[in-house]
Amino acid sequence: MLRSFPLAAAAALLSGLAASGAHAQTAAEIAARQARLALEGLDIGSPRGAGGDPQTSVAQSVTSAKPSANLNTSIQDQLGPYGDPYGLRSFLKTKGIEYSLTYIGESFGNATGGARRGAIVEGRLDVQFDADLEKLAGWHGAAFHTNLYLIHGTGLSRYYVNNFITVSAIEALPSSRLYELWLEQKLFDGQFSLKVGQIAADTEFAVSQTGTLFINSTFGWPNIMAEVLPSGGPIYPLAVPAIRAKYVPNQNFSLQVGLFDGDPAGPYPSDLDPQRRNRTGTNFRTGDPALVIAEAAYAYNIAQGDVGDPGTVTLGGWHHFGRFDSQRFDTAGRSLADPSTTGIARRFRGDSGLYGIIDQTIYREPDDPNDGASVFLRLSGSPSDRNIVDFYADAGIAYKGLFKGRSDDTIGVAFAIARISDAARGLDTDTILLAGTNMPRRSSEAVIEATYQAVLGPGVTVQPDVQYVFRPSGGVPNPRDPNGARIKNAAVFGVRATVRY
Repeated sequence: MLRSFPLAAAAALLSGLAASGAHAQTAAEIAARQARLALEGLDIGSPRGAGGDPQTSVAQSVTSAKPSANLNTSIQDQLGPYGDPYGLRSFLKTKGIEYSLTYIGESFGNATGGARRGAIVEGRLDVQFDADLEKLAGWHGAAFHTNLYLIHGTGLSRYYVNNFITVSAIEALPSSRLYELWLEQKLFDGQFSLKVGQIAADTEFAVSQTGTLFINSTFGWPNIMAEVLPSGGPIYPLAVPAIRAKYVPNQNFSLQVGLFDGDPAGPYPSDLDPQRRNRTGTNFRTGDPALVIAEAAYAYNIAQGDVGDPGTVTLGGWHHFGRFDSQRFDTAGRSLADPSTTGIARRFRGDSGLYGIIDQTIYREPDDPNDGASVFLRLSGSPSDRNIVDFYADAGIAYKGLFKGRSDDTIGVAFAIARISDAARGLDTDTILLAGTNMPRRSSEAVIEATYQAVLGPGVTVQPDVQYVFRPSGGVPNPRDPNGARIKNAAVFGVRATVRY
């Protein structure tokens, strides 16, 4: 059984392989890789996005809150001589060192519904540092990356809506924390890469290119995985020690596997929020049962001369080697709602899930192939007996350059649904029948989002956003309602602004 993994040994192996590495990974390649199957450094001859990186769908945001987003524009040129004081940034770039500052600020409110009505202001500063170690130290094929978050404000989902499909991908408790910190080695002309360090799974796995436009967190990392994995899994704002290997034999296919510590915050104290159990992102846990994620992606119609619109098909799966509680039964086989229950849930060995993604361009503007529409569909499932959510689906459409003279703007609509598992719904039924408790029976939570990202200039965007949340938390009683009625559907309105330097 995999319970921990020797990161120090992996780092030593990585150092030993450095001499045989291929070309070093630049900061631009790092950004490109974080988009869905940008196929690290290969010139695939397909139409290119705003930053010149190869893409498999056209309708993508210029900037996004998600770690997987391809952030490739900056306000530096708009600042004139103040954009690079004393030429320090240009000098560091010649040495292979690049840095960026990205601030995302937003305000959201639920005009109706939720546990209570209210509005919030929140923001996040991302300080990112990248080093091309071939330029800096002669280490062929190696790159270093780290970033820090300064998070402030109040989350709308946590304090007002009380739903589990979080309204914003940047919502988190106020903190200053380390996020990722890793070293990557490329080998065999860039076809194989090995990354080791503190890594977040949502930077590379289960990502839809088209989905990066949307603000709701579920369109970045599928909600089902955030709900069932310990402490939410290795995703924003918590990364973990991990190893990731990736193989890209040609321009169409990629295969990657990641081995992660299985709990970014640790299990104790169990009544404390995971973000409070790992306040600074520096727990560096390596002794928890492991999480393994594997993913294969195939990109088609991406080369010059291919007939048909480009797209990507991705299949992936994960397995966690820990133990998980039954959602319905105790150790004696009785319902946890039975008055005679032991109160101790039955324990299952391990948990797992599968997911599939399709990203497909469906239309290109005749006079500009970088503009047009793309769609995405993503499905995921996990066992019902040990998970509160057992099925998840999302889908959406985005259009880049819909309006004349606004070629860089992107508009989109997306829908997601997370179904409460059969076991959890069965427990609700048992509670009503056996315990005589008058309560709603949970079913599912869903959200629909409409958004428009306007590019005001390089590195600056404004994004109005509307969301409607159906059955928050699956349809649980509102803790603020003395009659125990369900939390009402919530209508959410807001706007986000992003500035990147």
